[in-house]
Amino acid sequence: MIAQMLRKENIQILDQVADWQEAVRVSVKPLVQTGFVEPRYADGIIENALELGPYFVLTDDVALLHGRPEQGVIEKQLAVTVVHKSVDFSGDKSRQARLLVTLAATNGEDHIDVMATLAELFMNEEKIRQVINSKSAEEVYQIFLAAEEAALE
Repeated sequence: MIAQMLRKENIQILDQVADWQEAVRVSVKPLVQTGFVEPRYADGIIENALELGPYFVLTDDVALLHGRPEQGVIEKQLAVTVVHKSVDFSGDKSRQARLLVTLAATNGEDHIDVMATLAELFMNEEKIRQVINSKSAEEVYQIFLAAEEAALE
């Protein structure tokens, strides 16, 4: 669930990043700092994207950054990064995102509940707009908690 997998200190709001690789590294950084993933987790996500393309860009403005558990996950957790200036993950501006949710999962099953909540949130354009326009980590956190409550109803 969101309440157990997202900590406020893992939420950040940035104006811009240099490129998509920096976006991945910056988005993973809170999880490294709080001990949920190893630094190599960002490298794994970047390597996967170089091999498979930007598989994690789900819709306009939303990317679900994730790698495989063996690429450095220590414990399951989420991080959220809002970037005001869109990050281009494709090189041709066809795959851009401003909301970057980083998922660290220790196996294929332990994050299914949170994925259902995230799916509901990602399909709601108004909620995505609210997150992207948030002014604080607290505001982002409350939107994610409210999405979980709505999904449970």
